[in-house]
Amino acid sequence: MKATRKPTPQQIAEAARDAMWARDKASRALGMEITKVGRGRATMRMAVRPEMCNGHRICHGGMIFALADSAFAFACNSHNAVTVANNCTISFIAPAREGDSLIADAVERHRGGRSGVCDVTITNQDARLIALFRGHSTQVKGELVPGLTPEPPNHDRRAQRRERADHKPS
Repeated sequence: MKATRKPTPQQIAEAARDAMWARDKASRALGMEITKVGRGRATMRMAVRPEMCNGHRICHGGMIFALADSAFAFACNSHNAVTVANNCTISFIAPAREGDSLIADAVERHRGGRSGVCDVTITNQDARLIALFRGHSTQVKGELVPGLTPEPPNHDRRAQRRERADHKPS
């Protein structure tokens, strides 16, 4: 019998990215691109187009939020476990303008049980800070790429407690 190689965390993150991106019509419609992905991390870029600007001639906050939310989604789903947002906040620091290239850099700060916290920093092409976003996530049932991860995510809290109890020193 041939032994199968366990995928690396980077391979898992890339496969999860590819599976999500294939179905993510919203991010593609806004012209976003994924420039980097890794375990608990993602970087995305979006050019600010004229139709993304509001009556103040600056990028609409909802567009900036959408970019941050997408980077957050790719970071917290990089483990191949289906994970969704349950709460997000954003602080707008400086305006983004038509023609700017916005970069959203997402970093997972915590992942435990079924919950996670991810911070996203949004800057422009000159590295000027545009916004700070924090997303809280919840892992739900399923995998983005079924069978990719060696052990499917455990969603049974009673089984998790039993497992921890079995490993406690006497």
